[in-house]
Amino acid sequence: MNWTYAYPWVFWLASLVILVALVRVVMISRRRGIAVPAASSRLRAAGSSFRSLLRPIPTLLTILALLVGLVALARPREIISDSKSSQDAIALQLVVDRSGSMDEPAAFKGEQTNRLEAVKKVVEQFVVGDSKDLRGREGDLLGLIVFGTFADTIMPLTQSHEALVEALRRIELPTIERERSTAIGDALILACARLKASEDAMRAELDDEEFELKSKAVVLLTDGENRAGDFTPDQAASLAKDWGVKIYIIGIRGGTTQAGGFFRLNMGQEVNEERMSDVAEYTGGHFWGVDSLDQLTDVYAAIDELERTEIRVSESTRYEERFQPYAIASMLLLVGAYLTRAAFGSEVV
Repeated sequence: MNWTYAYPWVFWLASLVILVALVRVVMISRRRGIAVPAASSRLRAAGSSFRSLLRPIPTLLTILALLVGLVALARPREIISDSKSSQDAIALQLVVDRSGSMDEPAAFKGEQTNRLEAVKKVVEQFVVGDSKDLRGREGDLLGLIVFGTFADTIMPLTQSHEALVEALRRIELPTIERERSTAIGDALILACARLKASEDAMRAELDDEEFELKSKAVVLLTDGENRAGDFTPDQAASLAKDWGVKIYIIGIRGGTTQAGGFFRLNMGQEVNEERMSDVAEYTGGHFWGVDSLDQLTDVYAAIDELERTEIRVSESTRYEERFQPYAIASMLLLVGAYLTRAAFGSEVV
């Protein structure tokens, strides 16, 4: 327990009480013609008189009552911390393209890899931070969705980022040809629905119809055009705007990539940048096109700055008064001092 006193200066009076008590003892002893150091001899000389032995008790009880009363007067209080921190919750759905074109070889930070593996590393740094450009998303609700021909939820919205990172690392390219297409519209719809459902669930849990997440956003990365699925990106954008979801899209451009010392032309699908820009901007988001995977960190850092959680801390301290037991004890001691003085006779302080 954490205790404090409202008036700690009162304890200085304790030394005054002790000093007065000592002076009074000396005065009483001298008036009786008995030196203070000889008090023990006087008691022994009185024999085994029970009355003589108990005679100092009223004085001792009075002194103790005064000291305990001073503790009560100082008002001991237990500190009950009432600090509250609240944060403007942000929910982000991370959506990663794992279509067949993401198997394209590419250079990333001086190493040869493919697009998917490079993207996984950057997204992981976005989640946990890299101590440089990316600060991490501690406290935010993050979800993970991947898509090829079909969109799948890999991790629902969670603040357990370790689990999300583990799920991210396990993402692999599809092995079946019919799963290697690109369903951007379906992925966006699924991401928006997950965000809306999470907000509704939190509203119900808090029993607050006015509750809203500070921000709901989808961060989608793709290297192709929408070629599969039941919904178009435009339909997803319309739904996202109705639900207050911003869409950020990162498009990996085609061109040439280097692998094994040779340059190869990527003949796969290209990102429709104009269409993706329209989709993102319609929801209040943004589109970035990158020519190099090394640029991905800068893009995710830009998103990191746009979507930040603000933590508000309100501090107040509540006290529980604990002086009552001391006040009661002091009164009982005074009563005891009075009764014993009446019974045995004594000069009190």
